[in-house]
Amino acid sequence: MAAVLFDFSGTLFRIESTAAWLRAVLDDRGVALSGPETEEAARALRAAGALPGGAPPLRVPAELAGVWEVRDESSELHRAAYTGLSRQVPLPDPGLHEALYDRHMMPCAWSPYPDAVEVLSTLRERGVAVGVVSNIGWDLRPVFREHGLDPYVDTYVLSYEHGIRKPDPRLFATACEALGAEPGRTLMVGDDRRADGGAAALGCGVHFVDHLPVTERPDALRAVLDLVR
Repeated sequence: MAAVLFDFSGTLFRIESTAAWLRAVLDDRGVALSGPETEEAARALRAAGALPGGAPPLRVPAELAGVWEVRDESSELHRAAYTGLSRQVPLPDPGLHEALYDRHMMPCAWSPYPDAVEVLSTLRERGVAVGVVSNIGWDLRPVFREHGLDPYVDTYVLSYEHGIRKPDPRLFATACEALGAEPGRTLMVGDDRRADGGAAALGCGVHFVDHLPVTERPDALRAVLDLVR
């Protein structure tokens, strides 16, 4: 393999829990809720799928179905979709919904998987080009910089910057072109079999990892190093 493409959320990084996300925003805004109230709000937000990168919604309201389907094609659509889901949950301050969305874009809301730095640095040592291909509505580069992974990434191909999303082969083709790599010599690593599996239509190899909390997935990425020997 001459290049490896990685998904972002659930592959290289994991978002904080819904409860931690909510507590951080409540604390920052000085909003006081009792323990049971916070737990109930976090449960409802999780069921609504309001945390990007977190659990998917149990049900997408009819009025949000259209924007949900294309949410990763622009920053405006992404914000509208997720704040729309958040607003299905009553909160004591209406401004909390926008604050919650803003929180999830902060580097401190994300943790890299334990083996991410090791795998990316080893690929760099071997001369293997690395790209990040993500369905997303905001610039994730600051997350990589803050956590020290940016030096190992040669290109970022983000859906909202191109107006197309995985599994569209054009997004993977854009990444391969940016890396100067033939699809047949490129491996796509991700956690979503439908979205990330779209790379196979271009001729890329595909390898999947499980979208688990960082404490439950210490070394799944290391298999990539065996696949690119």
